[in-house]
Amino acid sequence: MPTCNIGILVSGRGSNMLAIIRAIERKRIKGARVAVVISDKREAKALDSAMRHGVDAVWLDPAEAASRLDYDMRLLDVLKDKGVTPKDGLVLLAGFMRLLSPEFVEAFGGRILNIHPSLLPSFPGLRAQEQALEREVKVSGCTVHFVVPEVDSGPIVLQRAVKVEEGDTPETLSARILRQEHLIYPIAVRLFVEGRLKIEGRKVLIRGK
Repeated sequence: MPTCNIGILVSGRGSNMLAIIRAIERKRIKGARVAVVISDKREAKALDSAMRHGVDAVWLDPAEAASRLDYDMRLLDVLKDKGVTPKDGLVLLAGFMRLLSPEFVEAFGGRILNIHPSLLPSFPGLRAQEQALEREVKVSGCTVHFVVPEVDSGPIVLQRAVKVEEGDTPETLSARILRQEHLIYPIAVRLFVEGRLKIEGRKVLIRGK
């Protein structure tokens, strides 16, 4: 099986990034390597964490880009330089706090995954946990989905439900959801690398279930 080169985009601590790196190190994901971690924040802890695991880490400064599209084209150049190509690479969003341009998304069409802390299509965008508590839902959770130009609207790969407890705060709910994120994101990556995900319209079919 050819190696799938993965690029992970981050803005903060990168706990989902670490879950994926560790899954690869422990052979739970075979046929893949994290080729590069890129952050739009110089102070992102994920950069140091990536380097401790022997992964190239790059800070790409948005201030040096003339526009959102210019930044994304620079992002594309770094990914390609590290072997993460639109032909056979995979881009993972792990707390990346920038909206990707339609041009970037189209370049990597069907090869970008994101994880979101709600059961999409409920509560897309920012403050998902706060939105869930404000609406007094009984169940929240997380979703791994393919990225399309529209925010948090791509075909869903996997979801995991998390019960909302009495007295939950955004912080306590976020912590329980995050534990499930760390479980399902590596599974989704493994399914992609194994060639078991097929997008059909709005649906994702998982082969060999």
